[in-house]
Amino acid sequence: MPDRDTVKAFIATVERGDYVEAIERFYAEDASMQENAGSPRVGRDNLVAAERAMLARVTSVLTQPVERWLIDGDRVVINWVFEITDGEGRTRRMDELTIQEWQGDKIVRERFYYDPASIA
Repeated sequence: MPDRDTVKAFIATVERGDYVEAIERFYAEDASMQENAGSPRVGRDNLVAAERAMLARVTSVLTQPVERWLIDGDRVVINWVFEITDGEGRTRRMDELTIQEWQGDKIVRERFYYDPASIA
């Protein structure tokens, strides 16, 4: 079960825009991430590479302060809200829920739920 302070530190890392650092610091080596019903990406190195690739495709990503999150045993649910600006200057708001499974102080599985139309 994750420590409450560890989850708060994870959220703070993402809120300040240190997305790659958050993966490197808080995800297990064999962690997986899944977007909605897509295929999971597996392995921290792959997760870091995918995050860097996404950041290279956009001008900016701003994370709004997290207002809703909870811990239930080894599960953490966070309501993230991002404002993503693409290379053409269009800004989109992405409001998503993530459900994470933690082992100790590391995320081992994460799945994001959001409306794909919000970022299309």
